[in-house]
Amino acid sequence: MIFKRRRFAEAIERQLDLFERENADLIRRSEAAERTYDEAEERYSEFLDLVEIATDELAEMRDAFAAVLEEDAAAEYEEAFDRAARKRFPRFRPAP
Repeated sequence: MIFKRRRFAEAIERQLDLFERENADLIRRSEAAERTYDEAEERYSEFLDLVEIATDELAEMRDAFAAVLEEDAAAEYEEAFDRAARKRFPRFRPAP
């Protein structure tokens, strides 16, 4: 098996060199696009973290107020709060 790998090594190396020369711009553009993608992925991750923090803050606010209400009133309040929060801040969805 090792013999077969070496048998084509020179031809493959030449083909890859040719590809690299003929497609240098394509290679550079794909590398730049990959860097942009990595940056965008990192920024999206930061966005998700911020959404989670804001969502937790809303839930804490809701839960703190609901804690001073009677059980039935608390359930009604939580439902109304969640509905209003979703309408005003659609990206922040307090967990029930």
